[in-house]
Amino acid sequence: MSDTEQRGPVIYGEIHGNVSDKAQVAIGEHITQTQTIGSIKPQVTEADLAELHRLVTELQAKVNTEAPADQKQAALERVGEIEAAATAKEPELSTLEYVQSWFAKHLPSLAGAVTSVIIHPIVGKVVEAAGDVFAHEFRRRFKQDSPE
Repeated sequence: MSDTEQRGPVIYGEIHGNVSDKAQVAIGEHITQTQTIGSIKPQVTEADLAELHRLVTELQAKVNTEAPADQKQAALERVGEIEAAATAKEPELSTLEYVQSWFAKHLPSLAGAVTSVIIHPIVGKVVEAAGDVFAHEFRRRFKQDSPE
């Protein structure tokens, strides 16, 4: 090969502007990169909220028929707190924890039904829409850590 023959493609790149510590730069052939900075929060739709309301309504009906008369009112009040806590601007995760604990202590026969609503994917979506901190804390408190 003579000195005048090209030995391969000439690759040239320039970077202009500020590059943060999370930026990625690659220069070369056949490179594909995808980068997301921050997470994309899910959008909670009216259908999502209707599904959450349906779950809570079904749980209220179950509590209404299965809870002993002397605990029924308190149990229904706790169930009512689930929807309000999940849909608050800043989800009240301690309230969800309290409701779960209350049922485990006072009405263990209904604790599983309550937990299944609290950890339902739609509740997770609603909480996640409030931000990464709430989503992470929700997963931590309810043992739903995703692999990192």
